[in-house]
Amino acid sequence: MNPLRKKRLIIILAILVGVGAAVGLALSALQQNINLFYTPTQIANGEAPLDTRIRAGGMVEKGSLERSSDSLDVKFVVTDFNKSVTITYRGILPDLFREGQGIVALGKLNADGVVVADEVLAKHDEKYMPPEVTKALKDSSQSAPTPAKEG
Repeated sequence: MNPLRKKRLIIILAILVGVGAAVGLALSALQQNINLFYTPTQIANGEAPLDTRIRAGGMVEKGSLERSSDSLDVKFVVTDFNKSVTITYRGILPDLFREGQGIVALGKLNADGVVVADEVLAKHDEKYMPPEVTKALKDSSQSAPTPAKEG
């Protein structure tokens, strides 16, 4: 083989190995930081992975909010109108968090089927609904309850 061609081949192979290693490292880092969204039906059916950070969302069931009297622990139930899942959270809930409204919780699903959230996101206003929650409710053939009009 011609020495010039051999040198070019080695350079091309080195570049390919470098690019392959960079892509592999990037995918590995992304895989650890991906938070997939699961509906309460998917969680109840066992489709969500255990002990992996996920996003769970739906409508907070009315009357399901339980606050601890001596700590910041909160427990509530989220539904997509087919199935429900319990979410526990330690911290201060967002100001816009209310029963009967859409939320998305980020956390891990434990063996008991309870999502242990480390972050809870509430919708911005009466008309806004997180896209994942809207899609989940539409897929479950239900629509979000319309807010009561004041006045």
